[in-house]
Amino acid sequence: MGLTPFVRHVGRVAALPRAHVDTDQIIPKQFLKRIERTGFGPFLFHDWRYGPDGSADLAFELNRPEAAGATILVAGANFGCGSSREHAVWALQEYGFRAILAESFADIFYANCCQNGLLPVRLGSGEMRELFARCQRSGGVYDLLVDLEATLVKDGHGFRATFAMDPYRREMMLRGRDEIDRTLLEADRIAAYERSRETGNGIGET
Repeated sequence: MGLTPFVRHVGRVAALPRAHVDTDQIIPKQFLKRIERTGFGPFLFHDWRYGPDGSADLAFELNRPEAAGATILVAGANFGCGSSREHAVWALQEYGFRAILAESFADIFYANCCQNGLLPVRLGSGEMRELFARCQRSGGVYDLLVDLEATLVKDGHGFRATFAMDPYRREMMLRGRDEIDRTLLEADRIAAYERSRETGNGIGET
């Protein structure tokens, strides 16, 4: 299928200092009826973004002017918990996010992010507190550089933090590959193995 490679990205930050944000809050269940992988972005955090009358709730973090155009989400611990719906990742991506920074993620959500090219970055609790503080102090636009090649996050004002990622997942994201792409790289070896099995079982012999 092919994904957009993630090497490094500079973008505006949106801060969501809420712990245990689950996938039903990210994309509520009533919007899961679509059979396509697209069209979920407008419903991201729907119950938080909009009031009962459909108007935008200006108190919600992503509706604030400083979050407009954000491509990096700085979130609370245990982000993406709850059900394993992949739609949550699709909604975040379609909204425009390229990376999510948090102290911790639910395991399945983390794996879904990697599989779809949305970079999940785990930082220490102190580093996350500092990022939230810097977002608040900026009073407006706050940008970060997220560098997967160097496993580094930094801003232009002295913040610098490194992060760890499994080498296999890191390489897949750097190259823009998913599991299907990785399997197709071994197509010749798979075909050779299948031919050897056929010969060994007498299948196809003349």
